[in-house]
Amino acid sequence: MILAGDIGGTKTNLGIFKQENDKVISIIKKKYESQQYDSLENLLNEFLDLVNQAQLSEDEKQIGVACFGIAGPVEKSPDGKRYCQMTNLNWPVIKETSVSRLIKGMSVSLLNDMEAIGYGISQLGKEDLVVINQGKPQEGNRAIIAAGTGLGIVKLFWKDGEYYPSSSEAGHANFAPSYDKDNLQGQLLAHLQEKIQGDVGTEQILSGDGLVNIYEFLKGNGKYGKESAALRERMNQKDAAQVISEAALAHEDALCEKALDLFVSIYGSVAGNLALHDKTVGGVYIGGGIAPKILDKMGDDTFMRFFTAKEMKFPKFAQFNADIPVHVITNTEVGLLGAAWYAAKS
Repeated sequence: MILAGDIGGTKTNLGIFKQENDKVISIIKKKYESQQYDSLENLLNEFLDLVNQAQLSEDEKQIGVACFGIAGPVEKSPDGKRYCQMTNLNWPVIKETSVSRLIKGMSVSLLNDMEAIGYGISQLGKEDLVVINQGKPQEGNRAIIAAGTGLGIVKLFWKDGEYYPSSSEAGHANFAPSYDKDNLQGQLLAHLQEKIQGDVGTEQILSGDGLVNIYEFLKGNGKYGKESAALRERMNQKDAAQVISEAALAHEDALCEKALDLFVSIYGSVAGNLALHDKTVGGVYIGGGIAPKILDKMGDDTFMRFFTAKEMKFPKFAQFNADIPVHVITNTEVGLLGAAWYAAKS
């Protein structure tokens, strides 16, 4: 059996899987709130207790291999074993060696969470994807960009009929504003540079916290509406980014609508840059926790307008991007499936 995990700063998905041909099938799985635990080892112990108490056969409880996609840079120690210090969660360093001890010395692999999503694409069906742009798909590279707690980006290189995910930390690259008639993206960058007195990473704009940053910028701008007391109270009681997006989608608040519009325009622009950078003729996939919750907004013309808004001097590149298929991944367990599939192939 395969033990797999998708370890995020907010949520952690764990599961036991078996392989059937080119697919992995879930035996048992559970979602956890990551911040309620102080280490992966403690969380894993709880899950393994659940597995042992479940109505499963002895064979189904026997773990032979494990893999975990983790939200952070995965590095190698001098002995070749991998480890990861998570980016948005204050856990001790996660090590292949220490996790292996928990499952009686079985083989353990650590992947960057976006790399795991890259492997998970092969496990998805049409019901797991929403088409944003049909495009003209070709054999060639793909890419995934995923805004959620943070911003993840992975490239899927096409070679000899297979895709090979390559993790990156491109979400922390400096933000580059695109042109708009009100120069809002440029003003947003200047605002955040002044606020933090330093460079602004794209994740500080394309993430849950990033949407809040955009909202606060527009509120201070004063041209797009005033914050209501009721909205502020809701933001104090619930996740602020969720409140902003819900109010925007319900057309309840002009300031929230403008914030979400600016967020999606930047999402489209950054995704379009990625498409050019990696020549992703095979498609761009939008992952993460935010896009599936704002599908109505992702599906209007805002995202694709900025996805195709490229260098005016060479208009052929706007058409190049217009021909690229774009899908939103709606299956929230794609990273878990990818980790299981990687382990199955190992």
